[in-house]
Amino acid sequence: MTTENSETETNKPAAAAPGSAPAAAEHGPLRRWLWNETVQTVFYAVLIALVVRIVAFQPFNIPSGSMYPTLMVGDYLFVSKYSYGYSRYSFPFGLAPFDGRIWESPVERGDVAVFRNPENLSEDYIKRIIGLPGDRIQVNKGILHINGEPVKRERIEDYELTPGRMVPQYLETLPNGRVHPIIEARGDAADSDNTREITVPDGHYFAMGDNRDNSADSRKIGSVPAQNFIGRAEILFFSLNWNQEPDNFFIRFDRIFDGIE
Repeated sequence: MTTENSETETNKPAAAAPGSAPAAAEHGPLRRWLWNETVQTVFYAVLIALVVRIVAFQPFNIPSGSMYPTLMVGDYLFVSKYSYGYSRYSFPFGLAPFDGRIWESPVERGDVAVFRNPENLSEDYIKRIIGLPGDRIQVNKGILHINGEPVKRERIEDYELTPGRMVPQYLETLPNGRVHPIIEARGDAADSDNTREITVPDGHYFAMGDNRDNSADSRKIGSVPAQNFIGRAEILFFSLNWNQEPDNFFIRFDRIFDGIE
């Protein structure tokens, strides 16, 4: 009797601890609820970021020196997408199914703008807008001429383009009063310092780099169609020195949050 009773007790399943059954029952639904909340949060975060990138601002970085001294290699900036309205290139990979621009606003002379290279639509360029539709543009001995009139250019202190290399720097005043610095790294005798007169076609703009002797701009690639514009450069949000001295990386704190004129 004793043996049988012992075996019977041994084979009985262990009693559940008080309260354990409800906890086990709730574990699955709680995990599913948390998972759904996480997925939804990530989805909405990605959606908001995508909408902001398409509609409002897009980040860009500066990989070349064509816009010295205004923009430097290693600068990171925000471009406002809404400034000029929207084209197919306002959208990722240029996949929007329409041509031209919607809610278009005019590009202004003196703006620093990002656009698709007319000769290679996979490339984004950033330059200053010099000529508007119908303008006649020419560079003669380094002096920019717009509609037959020379643009005022004032010599200021030399600019240190690379460590120890000082180059001539000027303030250029456009016909609408916009003032910006330019540099002439090879003086006024470079090939790009003398051009034929070019008339900007309707619906196009003439763009030039502020580093006049080292810029592949409308003097080479031609005028930029309005639909190629992505937006206007607005503000620097980061700047890292890594080009001039590869072994001397540092953050340019004095440039962060600078507006782009």
